[in-house]
Amino acid sequence: MIWEGFDAAGVEVPQQTEADRLALDVAVHVGTLLAVCLYTWREIGRIFMGIIRLFMGRFDAGARLALFILIGSIPLGLVGYFFKDVITNQLHGNLAVVGWATLGFGILLFVGDRFGMTVRRVEHMTIYSAFAIGCSQVLALIPGTSRSGITMTLARFLGFEREAAARFSLLLAIPAIAAAGGLLGLDLYESQDLKLGQDALAAAAISLVTALIAIALMIRWLRRASFTPFVIYRILIGCLLLYLVYFGGLTAI
Repeated sequence: MIWEGFDAAGVEVPQQTEADRLALDVAVHVGTLLAVCLYTWREIGRIFMGIIRLFMGRFDAGARLALFILIGSIPLGLVGYFFKDVITNQLHGNLAVVGWATLGFGILLFVGDRFGMTVRRVEHMTIYSAFAIGCSQVLALIPGTSRSGITMTLARFLGFEREAAARFSLLLAIPAIAAAGGLLGLDLYESQDLKLGQDALAAAAISLVTALIAIALMIRWLRRASFTPFVIYRILIGCLLLYLVYFGGLTAI
């Protein structure tokens, strides 16, 4: 028997505190956010310059993109602020919900990618499209729903090219990840334990590198091919989770 707090050799293992877990969560969010910003630095530059020109009385493509990101971020911000706790308390840890969401939204991605037209790019974005894609982000509050997956799915239904759908999804991720990381950071601050140890720094570095590689590979793939591998992955994982629920006796994670 291995006693709690000791490893198999009987050596005492430091127990992870809630502050430690919060620090790691914040670090992972920071790493992911940096990766997204590094990959989309050109778009971010255009947005920054567009905002500056907006104050000078010029409304250019950069300012429009900033407006679309703001509009697309409003639905998730409102629902997340007012109902996040209700949603997570009701659905968090429910393996059946995760399984059905993983499977169902995987199939929906296939349908959108298969039958959606490929005629629009990011510069063809409209207020309606940005708001609709932003509303789809709300579904990411359901466990098992990929935020990037659901936004790219709706973008494909709206006729955006695969790469354009992915790039706008990445830009929408910046305020979403920043807000989530900020809330975790506030929890960490309220815990009165602000020390970020080596584990947190390592987590941030690993998150940065892996997210950057994953983004680059995804965009490169979508320039030449479809979302089919991602669909297959989600269907397999969803079926596995549902098998564990209905035949393996598991109900929560």
